[in-house]
Amino acid sequence: MKTRIESDCLGQVKVDASKYWKSQTQRSLENFKIGNELMPISIIKSFALLKESCAQANLHFNKITNEQCDAIVYVCQQIQNGKYLDQFPLHVWQTGSGTQSNMNLNEVISMLGNEYAKKEILHPNDTVNKSQSSNDTFPAALHIMVATKITNELLPVIDEVISVLLRLEKENEGIIKIGRTHLQDATPLYLSQELSGYRSMLEHNKQQILASLEFVYELACGATAVGTGINCPKGFDEVVDQIIKEKTNIPFCPDPNKFHALTSKDACVFVSGALKALAANCMKIANDIRWLASGPRCGIGEIEIPANEPGSSIMPGKVNPTQCEALTMVAVQVMGNDNAIGIAASQGNFELNVFMPLIAYNLDQSIQLLTDALHSFAIHCLDGLKPNKKIIEENLKNSLMLVTCLNPVIGYEKAGQASQYAFNHGLTLKQAILELNLLTEEEFDEYVKPEKMITI
Repeated sequence: MKTRIESDCLGQVKVDASKYWKSQTQRSLENFKIGNELMPISIIKSFALLKESCAQANLHFNKITNEQCDAIVYVCQQIQNGKYLDQFPLHVWQTGSGTQSNMNLNEVISMLGNEYAKKEILHPNDTVNKSQSSNDTFPAALHIMVATKITNELLPVIDEVISVLLRLEKENEGIIKIGRTHLQDATPLYLSQELSGYRSMLEHNKQQILASLEFVYELACGATAVGTGINCPKGFDEVVDQIIKEKTNIPFCPDPNKFHALTSKDACVFVSGALKALAANCMKIANDIRWLASGPRCGIGEIEIPANEPGSSIMPGKVNPTQCEALTMVAVQVMGNDNAIGIAASQGNFELNVFMPLIAYNLDQSIQLLTDALHSFAIHCLDGLKPNKKIIEENLKNSLMLVTCLNPVIGYEKAGQASQYAFNHGLTLKQAILELNLLTEEEFDEYVKPEKMITI
């Protein structure tokens, strides 16, 4: 391998001559060979957007030249478009401020920018990192990543699932099924009502996520090292955030207290909590559907879901609710990620939190997993969901909890006696009521009508 020598305040280091990074990236590669988790591509692209915007703000304040700004902007846009991503190889498990990832961006942008300009006009620290510190750029890039990824990827998928559920509600209007509480038979409801509960969960989750984003929109730009804004022109934060706002169409704004912006990760905890709430509802919906679809002959079997692939290597013809299982595993992972994020956010010692790469990695994964799993669940499971009307009707007729509608007629005690008598003697509710001489057949048929037991 052909190498070149790069220098920094600690001395010299050999770097692969084909790479666009310099000494600080190389030192991180050599010193942090920990795990297989790399910094997410999404935060690299968010960093590139931030660096582009900072260059334009520095030009506004006459801190860099037009030529320098053009070179930085060109390279940053290339990175955002997916080029040179192999130049960002650093692991998550590095310095907790993310300084090495910030310098990785600075080094690569400077080398590529100089190559673009065909002369040495950019320096990693003095030009690309002008008016910035790793301590404010990493949290800013983190917030940009979270807001853009949720806005552009997760929220549209939540809307997709809501749309599928709305269609299923309309298609299944008028189908009465038995309800269940405590995993036991309960009073009837419409299948469309049960589906509407799932839809409402996701609608609430969407609003909760949007509410949490209000705090993610606040960026740390302009805080520099400890929040005082040293080596940064006054008003830099407002200019940078306005540029980012215009580029993303997301209402980013300066954090009103830069000391808060550097040391507190409460916005990350809040948004992660909203993602955990979504994960909890995903767990409930997926579990309900796989229970209701269980069978095909020895389970509940009230609904049918698509048979996507063989389910067993030994049992021929077996088909499993695999999309439900994938979604529930994602839900568990997101809940675990949230726990780690909460612990990490509690470690903001003095003027800086030094668990930011972990927070970035977990939030990126949670958003990505929920986005992918919900989309997969929508197109491979929900979209093909159908009622098994025969089993729904049989279960409805066999349920003893239809006796609830007789409370006003024969009283709670006699109604309870009838349901237990029917259960203990293997009778239908109607047979039990008649044997106990509580009602005539005509009276029973008049009062026990499932459709009259449902109110909206």
